[in-house]
Amino acid sequence: MLDVRRMQVLRAVVTSGSVTAAAANLGYTPSAVSQQVAALEKQAGTALLERVGRGVQPTAAGRLLTEHAGVISRNIAEAETALADLREGRTGRLAVRYFATAGGTIVAPALADLRRTHPGVQIDLKLIDPEDPLPEVKHGRADLAVVVQLPDRPREDVRLVHLLDDPYRAVLPKGHPLASRRVIDLADLAAERWIGSEWPGPCLDVVLGACGAAGFTPDIVVQSEDYATAQGFVAAGLGVGLMPRIGLGSRHPGVVVRKVRRPEPVRAIHAAVRESSLTQPALRALLDALKQAAQQ
Repeated sequence: MLDVRRMQVLRAVVTSGSVTAAAANLGYTPSAVSQQVAALEKQAGTALLERVGRGVQPTAAGRLLTEHAGVISRNIAEAETALADLREGRTGRLAVRYFATAGGTIVAPALADLRRTHPGVQIDLKLIDPEDPLPEVKHGRADLAVVVQLPDRPREDVRLVHLLDDPYRAVLPKGHPLASRRVIDLADLAAERWIGSEWPGPCLDVVLGACGAAGFTPDIVVQSEDYATAQGFVAAGLGVGLMPRIGLGSRHPGVVVRKVRRPEPVRAIHAAVRESSLTQPALRALLDALKQAAQQ
């Protein structure tokens, strides 16, 4: 196998025209340069240099290896530049997972900010079920996931960075007897029929936990797939619901939204990342952008 360092020594001899000049450029002794070239010739199985007057010139094999040494040198330089860009966060790829209501309110403005500050970073963005996204991060299928996290869920080697607390609001049909109140005690909804808008997972756990603390289990008569559809069912008078504040950006004209207390259900939204990934500048920049978007 040809030695790459010896090929670079050969290239220095060929480009400078003599062993002495190459030795001066490389900081070697002429004897050391000659030894390196001789060892390379042994590896190549053929002569690489021939004497011409006081200097040397490459043989056909020497010219061939000199050309390849130049290509190798350029490739190494390009690799070093690419590595520096990746290390400094100027390039790279981030796999980001998010759940629907966090997409437009938190993730979209954060990614727009990242694009401005790190235009060379590619983003692999995918909507994911909020029930159990942590394995995506833990097993390296995602660099970051925006999740709803309960305090007692295992975290293992995944760090959770708090973004915001998202309180739930009571959604009532217009004309409902409780619609005139500014704040509703959760227990006042115990006898109502409910429109479900959460599937099994941490978001539903927040709702059921709050209702349990208020002394009842909600009577869910209709199960919806999203908050917009759930509002339609509420507006039609089929029941009431609890929906998170950031899920109520587009409100149905036939509903009213009121604060809830005793207790107020709140889901905690976090960014989940692997501890080992926090050395990536682009990932840290995305975390900062997510926190800023959450504050706004």
